[in-house]
Amino acid sequence: MDTYQLLEEMGQKASVAARKLTAASPEMKSKALKRLAELITEKQDQITAANEIDIAKAEEKGLDAPRLNRLRLTPAIIAEMASACEFIADMDDPVGAIETQWQRPNGMLVGKMRIPLGVIAMIYESRPNVTIDSGILCLKAGNAIILRGGSEAINSNIALAKLLHEALEYAGLPKECVQVIPTTDREAIKAMCKLDEHIDVIIPRGGETLIRTVVELATMPVLKHYKGVCHAFIDKSANLTEALDIIINGKTQRPGVCNALEGLLVHKDIAEEFLPMVAEELGEQRSVEFRACPTSFPLLGKHAVAMTEADPGTEYHDLILLVKIVDSMQEAQDYIADHGSNHTEIICTQDYTRAMKFMREVDASCVSVNASTRFNDGGQLGLGAEIGISTSKLHSYGPMGVTELTTTKFVIFGQGQVRQ
Repeated sequence: MDTYQLLEEMGQKASVAARKLTAASPEMKSKALKRLAELITEKQDQITAANEIDIAKAEEKGLDAPRLNRLRLTPAIIAEMASACEFIADMDDPVGAIETQWQRPNGMLVGKMRIPLGVIAMIYESRPNVTIDSGILCLKAGNAIILRGGSEAINSNIALAKLLHEALEYAGLPKECVQVIPTTDREAIKAMCKLDEHIDVIIPRGGETLIRTVVELATMPVLKHYKGVCHAFIDKSANLTEALDIIINGKTQRPGVCNALEGLLVHKDIAEEFLPMVAEELGEQRSVEFRACPTSFPLLGKHAVAMTEADPGTEYHDLILLVKIVDSMQEAQDYIADHGSNHTEIICTQDYTRAMKFMREVDASCVSVNASTRFNDGGQLGLGAEIGISTSKLHSYGPMGVTELTTTKFVIFGQGQVRQ
């Protein structure tokens, strides 16, 4: 069977499974999720063994440090996967809920019922925990999903898929609700993009090249998880100690993820006081390299290098931070509009009016006041998990949890009315 035949068969199975899943009770879905949480904990050694094979091969191929970090399934990440299963199992099931209803003059009741999207295709790189996050979210939302992970994570993804299948069958649900493409052939991506007969929406989650390729090839709607070029603006009224902690967290906790901080914009009135603090705590203590504008360069010490034309808008995925002094909040907002990626933007300020202006006017899927960029995450925002962070506004903007993986249809309750 060639790759196109394989994907066609998987698409057909997903369509059948999606119809069965639409009719599944909330209890069946919760039963599968709770069993999956148990399996992840019980079979942690198997998960780790498969992941170690991927890590070893990735190191042999010279995979860079940020992608190795995203590939590794630590005990903490495995525990988070199990916890996410429990959290989502206990959530209210959105499928079938009538969110709003109104009465027409002829007595008809018109409402909007929440329904699954259908079959989702997901393309992602490095992070095998996405296999679990995507599978459990789609299960709760009533969607079947076809997953195409990166070749570097194939053993981890297959091991996790087996646990998903075991949990689904335990609850009386078809294992084809979640399918992982078993081949690393790049033709699989092209084949997925042409399966609009079976796939309702496709979600690419990875580098810019991958996303642009999928957008060009896909014959079904695309929900883009685009790059994360996230900025912090330190206003003239900011609490500098608090702001410094926020910058440290945003840049250094996990520099290889999409909600890591990439750009620091500092108001000129506090730059001479604040940037030496940044130089000490991030440069000296945490080995962050600064790509500095001409006015910030002398304030950042030996870890500063001159900013080039290529730096603005760059997602470094590393301990590198762009630093620019701005004359005003409007200049900061203009810079973000020109070089941001609609992912996450934050302001550190003690001025309520300026905070609200920034929040209202800056275009990003998440805008925060006095909080780290790292909070733009499904789990951190109370969604349990996320399938991705959409940086396009249709049909969702920001982290996509269970509700964001559904849509609505109109429903009418009549008593024999006919149109006049």
